[in-house]
Amino acid sequence: MVSGGLLLAGCVQNDESTYITDDYGVVHHTTHYTLDKRGRSYFPMHIQASGQKLFVFDPKVAAWAAYDEDGNRVMTGAASGGKDICEDVGKPCRTVTGTFRVYNKRGANCKSGEYPVETEGGAKMPYCMYFFQGFTIHAGYEVPTYNASHGCVRVLPSAAKWLSENFITIGTRVIVLSYEDENGDGDWLQSQAKSPILATRRS
Repeated sequence: MVSGGLLLAGCVQNDESTYITDDYGVVHHTTHYTLDKRGRSYFPMHIQASGQKLFVFDPKVAAWAAYDEDGNRVMTGAASGGKDICEDVGKPCRTVTGTFRVYNKRGANCKSGEYPVETEGGAKMPYCMYFFQGFTIHAGYEVPTYNASHGCVRVLPSAAKWLSENFITIGTRVIVLSYEDENGDGDWLQSQAKSPILATRRS
């Protein structure tokens, strides 16, 4: 007999949102966002309430968190930001850091207007959510534990769909914390946590 928990896990893992087709037509099966544990032991369960929803990405741990208007953590997940140097353009392409707001959103058919360089765009960026110039949060078939993108914040396909359809709206605040060798956010997580004890073990 299959337990209810295992059956439910099997159902969500086979949800259509876990499948993504890359630019070469190859279909990839990815982890469902509800089963993704990255960031759960890093981001605090509660932060100071601001009356606004908040999406936070930390490139130091390759993870994101979503907080509601009351400062409650709603979800966390895997993310991969911009890498130090993009060989195809020969320049740094880290994700811009700071505080922003989502100003544009597109659906499952969103595509880059810049990459690949040789075709001047066309790379798939499902459920793209623009927060600064060409920087977006979008689905990726590969979301490694290190920063590997051209600057966008890649998240799992099912997470991108959930964020786009159920959490992020135009105007939602986005915070991108600093990279390992940068100064800028200091102890943001510590200062935001309601509890004086914040587990910072990286998952």
